[in-house]
Amino acid sequence: MGRIKLIHAGVITISTDYAGDINVKQGLVTSITTDEPVGVRTADGTRVVGVMAAAPGGGVVIAGPTGPVGTSVGNISASWAVGQEDPDIVAARRKWTYEAGVDINGESGTDHQLSTDYSFKATRTGPSDVLKLYTDYNRQETDGEVSTDQFKVGVDYSDNFAPVESWYVRDEGGFDRVNDILFYDIAATGVGYDFIKRDDETLTGRVGLSYRYDEYSGVGAGHLSEPGADFGILYTRKFKTSLLADTLSFDPTFSDPSVFVINHDVHYDIPLVNPYWKLSLGMTNSYDSRPVDGVDKLDTLYFARLVLTWGVQQTR
Repeated sequence: MGRIKLIHAGVITISTDYAGDINVKQGLVTSITTDEPVGVRTADGTRVVGVMAAAPGGGVVIAGPTGPVGTSVGNISASWAVGQEDPDIVAARRKWTYEAGVDINGESGTDHQLSTDYSFKATRTGPSDVLKLYTDYNRQETDGEVSTDQFKVGVDYSDNFAPVESWYVRDEGGFDRVNDILFYDIAATGVGYDFIKRDDETLTGRVGLSYRYDEYSGVGAGHLSEPGADFGILYTRKFKTSLLADTLSFDPTFSDPSVFVINHDVHYDIPLVNPYWKLSLGMTNSYDSRPVDGVDKLDTLYFARLVLTWGVQQTR
């Protein structure tokens, strides 16, 4: 016994006093009875608000304002509480979620070190598209010398125009003062393909065109302004309460494929007792073949970051 909160996507959610919310497969239920009116939408699109009662021989009868409507439990596409909205309408809206993270590490004694990293991400998710806005700033001082001073801000938008095919556009810019990069920007667009697409796991490959601009500092410094290719892999795996995410991008220039940038980010998110907070463990790798001074450069950052999450806001 319990109160039916929702019927949607083949699942009946029942609220109970003894076990909280319980999800039951709709296909295993033969009859439903309610003591209050509920909103119901059947498979043929019929909408009715009324009290549901068990029908003789199985199924349900909905006492609607224009008369009773009989149907089987399996023919109910959705049901919701009076005053709420059809869950399909809610699911079709774009939803905003936000994350803000901070990572501060320090050391004193033989060596003096202070490392800080601040990040923010906003994600708008729709029925078939995803928009991500993000920024990150990392600075580290060791014995009074700045050893890391990096900033980036970017946007990534993808839209599934078919079940497993998509198109995307992205842009990222920033600076790396320690590595003599006054300003950089990589813009790319192309198509994606979902090799794995499940509720708990996704694997997407990307291929497209890019345009890269780097402006360098220092004696005899110049700049890079070249079109190129864009290759990427995006992987996510949801566990019962945690999440693993791994992304990789490779951007060589057309004029000289040995001039390229590789960016890699992997993190494992663990929720804390408070649902708004999580611990993010991971690392980022950035490799720039640096065509101006001929010095290959690999930067790796390991982090254990406390992240505040909030949302969901919906837009029509």
